[in-house]
Amino acid sequence: MRLEPTRIEPIFSPRIWGVRSLAPLFPEKSNLAEPVGEAWLTGVDCKIATGPFAGKTLGAAWREMPVEWRGTRLASAADFPLLIKFIFPADKLSVQVHPDDAYASAHEKAAGGRGKTEMWHAISAGPGAKVLVGLIRKTDEVSFLRAIETQTIEDIFVHWRVQPGDTFFVPAGTPHTIGPGMILCEVQQYSDLTYRVYDYGRVDAHGKPRELHIEKALDVIEFGRPIHAKVSRIRLPAHGFQKYLLAACPYFATERWKDSARMESHSDSEHFDLFVILTGSGDFASDGGTAKYQSGECWLIPAGLGDFAINAKEPTKILRTYVPDLPKLRAGLEQRGLSWQDIAKTLFD
Repeated sequence: MRLEPTRIEPIFSPRIWGVRSLAPLFPEKSNLAEPVGEAWLTGVDCKIATGPFAGKTLGAAWREMPVEWRGTRLASAADFPLLIKFIFPADKLSVQVHPDDAYASAHEKAAGGRGKTEMWHAISAGPGAKVLVGLIRKTDEVSFLRAIETQTIEDIFVHWRVQPGDTFFVPAGTPHTIGPGMILCEVQQYSDLTYRVYDYGRVDAHGKPRELHIEKALDVIEFGRPIHAKVSRIRLPAHGFQKYLLAACPYFATERWKDSARMESHSDSEHFDLFVILTGSGDFASDGGTAKYQSGECWLIPAGLGDFAINAKEPTKILRTYVPDLPKLRAGLEQRGLSWQDIAKTLFD
């Protein structure tokens, strides 16, 4: 089976808080009949567009992928491990929180039994764009419930201004919401478990309020946790282009690559990579041939691909994400002279 970069088709998800135009990432998605809030780039129902698995869903292709595609550390993984989305908010998302693995495995087996830790990278952000991540220090369960009742819940949150290029890390157990006026790329554990605690009085298409999950949310919120939501990127060595580590945890590591006509790399036999094209166009070149890319696309790089290059015809920014061996990643950074204090700004394990 020939190894080659493989494109995955997105699935677009309507959301009550979404937008009616997904430009510039998807200029063909304009004047939409209903608001779309998310583009799922690696949902298991997404179709494979190119390569030997073309026409199959990502979930079906994953079951057939040999170790040369998956990587040695993921050879026995039953489920595809990473979910990547674009988020397009025209209004505030609900105030929500996600469970961790321990809680999900005990209480949410029917929903997959996995928690949800995530990160957001701001592709664009207008004036006043902000996210709310984490509660102010004095907040406890009583004050949290009082804020819901009095509709003052935003007052107990830490507010973060968002600018293009910012990255935020949101571990399970951290209450949060996203405001309007931005486009985010979200990288997360493959889980869709969300406990909604406040929804700004909105109703669905049938005039009914959306379901809230306050009791479960109180079970998983980590009151008093120090908040480090906005992370500092760490520059990584690269030949002729810029490479930064944005965030890393046991579930994913994410880098941003940019600003070069040619970016050369080598796949890691331990894991596949996912490349999300934020801006630009060009092609991937490897022993498997060439494949043209453009903004808005997500590509899977097989673990055994070997040497490959990204030839940019237009200025290109890419997010690379993968499932890391965290101790190995930490050791490699320390060998490059980075202190643990520097690394801890972005590694939240």
